[in-house]
Amino acid sequence: MTVMAALLMLCSIAAMQLVAVAGLAPAQPVHWWTLVCCVGLIAVYVLIRSGYSQRWEDPALTLFQISSSITCTAVAYVIMGAARGIVLPIVAVILFFGMFGLTPRQMLAVLLYGSTAFGIALAVVQWSPAFGGQPLALTGAYMVMIIVVLISCTFLNLRVLAARKRRNELTQAVASERERALRDELTGLYNRRFMLEMMHLEGARAQRSHQPLLVAQLDLDHFKVVNDTYGHAVGDQALCAFADAVTGCIRSTDTLARWGGEEFVLLMSNTTAENGARLLERVRAKVQASPVVLATGASIHLTVSIGAAQLQTRQETPIGLLHRADAALYVAKAQGRNRVAWAGDPVADELVLKA
Repeated sequence: MTVMAALLMLCSIAAMQLVAVAGLAPAQPVHWWTLVCCVGLIAVYVLIRSGYSQRWEDPALTLFQISSSITCTAVAYVIMGAARGIVLPIVAVILFFGMFGLTPRQMLAVLLYGSTAFGIALAVVQWSPAFGGQPLALTGAYMVMIIVVLISCTFLNLRVLAARKRRNELTQAVASERERALRDELTGLYNRRFMLEMMHLEGARAQRSHQPLLVAQLDLDHFKVVNDTYGHAVGDQALCAFADAVTGCIRSTDTLARWGGEEFVLLMSNTTAENGARLLERVRAKVQASPVVLATGASIHLTVSIGAAQLQTRQETPIGLLHRADAALYVAKAQGRNRVAWAGDPVADELVLKA
C-alpha cells in the first residue's frame, strides 16, 4: 500500500514538473516542492520497511501519510499558478486511497485539517500578489469544490467502514454459530457430528501417509446409579468433571468428543499403540483419582471403561474402526470395568497389561 501511495505521489510530481516546464508555474518552487515530497516518501518507506513503525499505534503511518499528502497538495495549489485546477482530482485520490485505514474519528480529523489547510492556501493565493492572485469568485468556487470533495470522500469512506464492520460481525456470528453447532452444550467438548467429520478426515490422511490412527470409546461406569441417586443436575456436574479430567490428560493433537449420554470418543492421530496405551491408562487413572465434590460436601467417585482400536488396513473405514473400539469397550466392561481393552490386537493387549 505504501508503494502504491508512492506511485500516486510520483504521478502528481510528474504532473507538477510538466506544468513547470510549460511555464504555467514557477520552476524553482516546484523543484523544492518535489524534493520535499521525495524525501517524505523515502522516509515513510524506510520506517515501514525497517519495521521501526511497528513501535507505534499506526504502523502503516496512514494518518501521517494522508496529512502530509494534503499539506503537499495545498502547497501545490499555491504554487501551481494557472494550472491549479488539477489539484482537486489529486485531493480526491488521496482521500479515497488512504482513508480506508482510518477510524471514523480520524476521518473527521482529516476532514477538518483538509478544510483548514486549503482554506489557508486559498487565502494566500487570493490576497498575495506573489502568487498571482485570482478573482474572488474563482477562489470561492475552488473552496466549495474542495469542501465537496472532502465531505463526499469522508462520507463514502464512513459508509465503507460501516459495511466492513457489518461484514466482520456477520462473519464472526456465522463462525460462532458453526462452533456452537459443533460443540456439546453441556461439556463444551466437540459433538458427535464433528467427531464423525474428523474421523473421516484423519482416516483418509492416515491411509495416505501410512501413519497410525487410534480411536477409543470411553464410558462412565454405573453412571445410571449417579443419576438415580443424586439427580440429573449432579449427573451433569459429573459429566463436566469427567470431561475436564480427560481433557487435562490428552494432547492438543487429540480430539475428544461427547458421543452421547455418558459415552465419549477419543481420536488419536499419528499415535502408536504403545503411546496410545500409556495415554489411555493415564486417563483411566486420572478419572479414578478425581472424585466429584458436591455442594453438600459429599464426593462421587467415578471410573471409566475404555475400548480402543487401531486402524489396521487401507480398506477399513473410520466407522468400522469405531465399531471395533465399541466391541472392545464391551470387553472392558465384561472384564470388570475400570480398565482399557483393545480390539483384536495382541500386541496392543500386551502393551496395556504392561502399562
